[in-house]
Formats: sequence, C-alpha cells, structure tokens
Amino acid sequence: MASLLEKVSTLISANLHYIVDEALKSNNLAVIDQYVRQVENNLCELEDAAATVGGEVRGLKRRLDEQEQRYDEIDRAIDAFLGEGNEAAAVAAQSQLNSAQRLIDTYKEQVSRQDTEFKSLLDAKVKLEARLSTMRQEREHLQALLELAKSKEVSAKAMKSLEDLAGAGDSDIKRIADGIYQRLDKASVATEMRAKNLDEMMDDVLERSAIDAQLAERKKKLGIN
Repeated sequence: MASLLEKVSTLISANLHYIVDEALKSNNLAVIDQYVRQVENNLCELEDAAATVGGEVRGLKRRLDEQEQRYDEIDRAIDAFLGEGNEAAAVAAQSQLNSAQRLIDTYKEQVSRQDTEFKSLLDAKVKLEARLSTMRQEREHLQALLELAKSKEVSAKAMKSLEDLAGAGDSDIKRIADGIYQRLDKASVATEMRAKNLDEMMDDVLERSAIDAQLAERKKKLGIN
C-alpha cells in the first residue's frame, strides 16, 4: 500500500501548468493523455486497495466484538465458579480471560492501524479524483485552443494565397483576385447593415414599449379603461 500511496502522491503533486505548457509547445495532447491514463490507472488501484482494507477493517471489528462478548462470558463464569467454591475452574477460566484480553488488545491495535490506512486511501482517492477532473477540463480547453489555432493557420494560408493572386503579373488572375476581394467586402458590409437594421428595430421596439407603458400609466390615473 505504501508504494501505491507514493505513486499517487507523485501524481497529486505533479505540476499541471508544466504539463499543459509541454502540450502547447509540442502542439500535441499526448503529454496530457499520458498523465490522465496514469491517474486513471492509479485511481483504479486505489479503489481496489481501499475496498480490500475496508473489508479487513470490517472483519477485524466483527472479530473484536465477538471476542469482547466472549470476554464478558468468561468474566461472568469466573464469578460463578468462585461463588460455587470451584477454585480450579476459576483459575482455568481466569487464564482464558487473560488470553482473551490479549487477543482483544491485538484486534484493537490492528483495527486502529488498518482504519488509519483505510482513511489515507480514501483521502488520496478524493484528491486524485479532483486532479483527474481538473486535467480533463484542461485537456478539453487545450484541445479547443489547438483547433482554433489550426483554423487560424488555414485562414492565414488562404489569405496569403489570395494576396499572392492579387500581386501576380497576369491581369486575368489579378482581376479574379480583385473580384474575390469585392465579394468579401460586399458580404462584410451587408452583414454590418443587417446588424445595424436589427439594432434599429430593437431600439424602435424598446422605445415603443416604453411609450405604451407611459400611456397605460396615464390612462390608469385618468380612470380610462
């Protein structure tokens, strides 16, 4: 269990900013994916170990309860033997009682030790799950950034090609390029006009709504239905 907790501790203390920076430098998510796989694998091991230790704790507590009940029975038997004057039986029972007490002490020590380890495993599990969630979110964000960067690169390449066309010596090619630029300019202006018209329509609606509200308030004061 100690080696597992050491591996988990290493993953929990890993510098996430460094991992993300390395992925950005290489323009590849492989670094993050490797870290995520390691966390997932260790998380599975943690869950299995926690279940094992938790089961052991439960079994130890059950045996401890049984032994404590046995201790009480022997203790009552000793009193009964002494009351009957059966000294030999009382001596034998006292010996059993002493053994039962030692076993109880052993069980209590084991329960305490195993329970501490169980809690450590659960604590590590919670922290590792939080790390995994954080890194998955970082991966999704980084993937979006990389896709955006690729899209920008494609756009830049297309614009460079268009600029090369515009600067070419052939007059026909230059005319085609100029035509493309004109279409782009026209589309941009049309989009701006539509946005402007929409803004004006919204202003008209909002202004008319305000006027209607004012007139309604005035009619209410005048008692006009």
